[in-house]
Amino acid sequence: MALRLPHPPRFDVGVALAGLAGGLLLWGFGLGVRPGTDPLVLLDGRWPVLVPLAVLAGCELLRRTTPRTALALGTLALAADVMTRGSIASVVMYTDLMYAAVVYGTPGTARRLPWITGVLTIAATLVPYAVWQVPDALLLGLVVGAVTFGPASTGLIVRNHRDAAEAARLRAEQTALLAEMDRVQAVTAERARMARELHDMVANHLSAIAIHSTAALSLDDPATSKDALGVIRENSVQGLSEMRRLIGILRDGADDREPAATPTLDGLGSLVDNARANGLDVTLDATYSDVPAPVELAAYRIVQESLTNALKHAAPGKVTVCLRRPADALDIRVSSPHGDRDAPRAPGSGAGLVGMRERAALLDGTFEAGPEGKLWVVRATLPVTDIVQGDT
Repeated sequence: MALRLPHPPRFDVGVALAGLAGGLLLWGFGLGVRPGTDPLVLLDGRWPVLVPLAVLAGCELLRRTTPRTALALGTLALAADVMTRGSIASVVMYTDLMYAAVVYGTPGTARRLPWITGVLTIAATLVPYAVWQVPDALLLGLVVGAVTFGPASTGLIVRNHRDAAEAARLRAEQTALLAEMDRVQAVTAERARMARELHDMVANHLSAIAIHSTAALSLDDPATSKDALGVIRENSVQGLSEMRRLIGILRDGADDREPAATPTLDGLGSLVDNARANGLDVTLDATYSDVPAPVELAAYRIVQESLTNALKHAAPGKVTVCLRRPADALDIRVSSPHGDRDAPRAPGSGAGLVGMRERAALLDGTFEAGPEGKLWVVRATLPVTDIVQGDT
């Protein structure tokens, strides 16, 4: 399988061509870094300068794709350039390779190169001065620092700024994502809350209307029909009032009319009386005190939905509503006859049990519903201690 070299970016190709063209221009004018009489020039003449120049230009093509390889080859080419008359273009391209190795290399390379070049700069400053004991020897350290340590330090600064900018961008994206998730969750929770309110407020009245309208249509008795129409009207008015209350909440005060008060446990008596008027044989046994408003609303809706389900599904017999308030919770139990009815008296959506379970879960309570012998029993336990402390 043939080895494919990474394709260099267009900018790197431009840098390589610019460096090569600049070096050839200087070579054409005969401009070098050192004269032929310099002791370091081991390969005198004009032509040897072109070899390191060409290698460094080729390394520029790899400055971003394989920066460490480019720096290693460039270091060898620069060492070869030192043995010739040298070219300013070769030195400039090497500084760019050093810079690119820090900016585009691995994090380990970016950390190590400034330290390595710093040590080399110090050594190139102190060792020649200690050997030759002349101030001019210090210039060698200055040159080494300008060619190696300067570009490496600059690259480290640029890389740190880029990393910080990238981290800030990622944090901004994460913040935006979390905000969107919170928004979606808030919308979903609000839609679920409104669905529960709509179901709990309207289903009871519409179920009664459906049952009594069926009775009025099936029985050829003017007195029964009149009673059924009275119940239908009463439930229609109450359902309309509940709908207006909900619309007032949705408008958030846009209407000048004040919405009706939120149902509380004090309204259980009226709720049971309404269920009796709809044909249920209901008994209320409630003992409670100091129940927080959220728990009151949830308990009221659970009892309301339980009575609605009993109206639609329960067999003939007694329905019992029992509420107790122990030290730290409100216990709710609604039982109704079960098992002797072939079909419900009114169609249901199946959302009633889901809504009751959600209301209990929102208060960290428990909920269960199911048959117990010949009874269908709804049980809910709503904690009140933490909520009372939080309200105070």
